[in-house]
Amino acid sequence: MTFENLPEFEKDLKALQKKYRSLPDDLEIIRLILTAKPDARPPFSFRIDQLGLKTCVIKVKKIACRSLKGKGVNTGLRLVYAHFELDDRIVFVEIYHKQEQEMENRARIMANFK
Repeated sequence: MTFENLPEFEKDLKALQKKYRSLPDDLEIIRLILTAKPDARPPFSFRIDQLGLKTCVIKVKKIACRSLKGKGVNTGLRLVYAHFELDDRIVFVEIYHKQEQEMENRARIMANFK
């Protein structure tokens, strides 16, 4: 499995990394999990429907972050990625905290995967 980041994802990550220092290490754990099981697994992750895309876009709702002690997977962090099954590739689209942003940026998804 190969992993790629959109430039916008890099900016999101850099901004969140200032608040949550363990985030790069936490993302490595997510990469290991996604290598084994990249598909959506409710209630932790689900496919974002009604985009009109052939690409499978998945939103992960339950991310454990060691910088948020005592929260476990209820940290409020969200990760959006596109899974290309035939290419065995995942592209990270967006990462955000639910208090800073209510929903995923659908315009970003459409602009990159249309």
